Amino acid sequence: MLLIYPPVAKPSEPPAGLAKLSGALKAHGIRHRAVDANIEGLIYMSGSASSRPYEGTDTWTRRSIRHLPGNLSSLRDLHTYRSPDRYKRAVKDLNRALEFSSGENGARAGLADFQQTGLSPVRSADIIYAAEHPEENPFFPYFRDRLTTLFEESQPSVVGFSLNYLSQALTAFSMIGYVKSILPKAVIVTGGGLVTSWMRGPSWQDPFRGLIDHLVAGPGEYRLLSLMGAPVKEGPHITPDYTTFGADEYIAPGFILPYSASSGCYWKKCTFCPENAENNPYRAVPPDRVISDLDKLVGETRPVLLHLLDNAVSTSLMKSLQADPPGPPWYGFARINRDLTDIDFCISLKRSGCVMLKLGLESGDQDVLDRMHKGIDLETASSVLKTLKKAGIGTYVYLLFGTPSETAAGAGKTLDFVTRHGEEIGFLNLAIFNMPVSAAVYGNFDKSSFYDGDLSLYTDFTHPAGWDRRSVRKFIEEEFKRDRVVASILKKDPPVFTSNHAPFFLDWARMREKIVPSC
Repeated sequence: MLLIYPPVAKPSEPPAGLAKLSGALKAHGIRHRAVDANIEGLIYMSGSASSRPYEGTDTWTRRSIRHLPGNLSSLRDLHTYRSPDRYKRAVKDLNRALEFSSGENGARAGLADFQQTGLSPVRSADIIYAAEHPEENPFFPYFRDRLTTLFEESQPSVVGFSLNYLSQALTAFSMIGYVKSILPKAVIVTGGGLVTSWMRGPSWQDPFRGLIDHLVAGPGEYRLLSLMGAPVKEGPHITPDYTTFGADEYIAPGFILPYSASSGCYWKKCTFCPENAENNPYRAVPPDRVISDLDKLVGETRPVLLHLLDNAVSTSLMKSLQADPPGPPWYGFARINRDLTDIDFCISLKRSGCVMLKLGLESGDQDVLDRMHKGIDLETASSVLKTLKKAGIGTYVYLLFGTPSETAAGAGKTLDFVTRHGEEIGFLNLAIFNMPVSAAVYGNFDKSSFYDGDLSLYTDFTHPAGWDRRSVRKFIEEEFKRDRVVASILKKDPPVFTSNHAPFFLDWARMREKIVPSC
């Protein structure tokens, strides 16, 4: 069996989904190969940049190509992260070089994005066209040579693709089309987060019959085991396997270990949340098994950072990590709750290795939070931010503008909340609300196509207060971002890699010295 993670996704860490599939197959003695074609393809593309004639291009592009090897090396050096301006230039230059090297046939590949002129990843006809014409994809020279070599070494009976983001869709299907052309008898299996969202949408009708043999929604390890003749009842936890991924391949200052201690969301009450609308069940790995897994995986991979991928790290897991720290620094999402207002709890969390928590605040208007059923109290949120600051734990706060319950006045309250907590908020993520197709049933809205495509995950809607996307965007650009406090926070955000690299900008040793014994 061959497992593939296609371009393009942020290349800072290995794909956790592929590692979990690999762990399941390995545990049952099934021979397989897991290939992170995302990082391989991007490195291949960057290497080809200097071979293209670029004398007639602009100064920035010429500089980006000349400095490409140095920029790639510098982003793998922690010292670069001590100089934000140097880091930002390296990221932007590397992204520019990739866009140049992929620019034939109107395509553009970056470190976290992919576009192909005339094709949309939300139209099944375009995706099928990509499969029928793989040679038009800029990654074709890479995957043609790579897959040909792999198939010469073995003839896999099953080829699986893990597809999580729209930025992967066109290249994934280009690769599928090529596999079908040179290995027509291979069984094609495709799963991952994006496929799950497609299949659990309200109007899903499989448009890929004849191209993909098995589409898998949700966890795919047991489906793969069944296909390979090793049926296992779903339930037993399987430790992921990262030994197939090179520790020095990724664009980060060391190996980042991603790990999921749960799937789904334990809160699962937020209006318009896809986890709720798609009815994804919450499944948590027992904390003692998480600790055992991390002990094994840390020993194997020697990570510089641990990334917990849960929708929200549970309090019970936090307590287990406090009692038995994993070793490397770690970060992840957490729900804003009373536990994080306890300075002793947060100091213990810091000592366990926690260097940053991502917090989905969404709004600084209590009425908006209540109507979204977020279960967040702004007074508690304020206390959480202040307590984490005192404990030396960084914060990456997520805001969501333009929800059906928000108004211009409510957005103003969010601005006020942020400015009052500018000292406690380390980083900000700003997003404009997109109505998920699967969640539109939660309100009586006039709806229209958001994207022109049968695979679109979102629908446009008429805001009940007239707070449309244009007004929201204008507020963000002309008021929110121009606030002095907000601007100073946004300036710190790592371009492209955002929260994936943000922990490296926190001085862990200096912050530990700032831990206080009591509130």
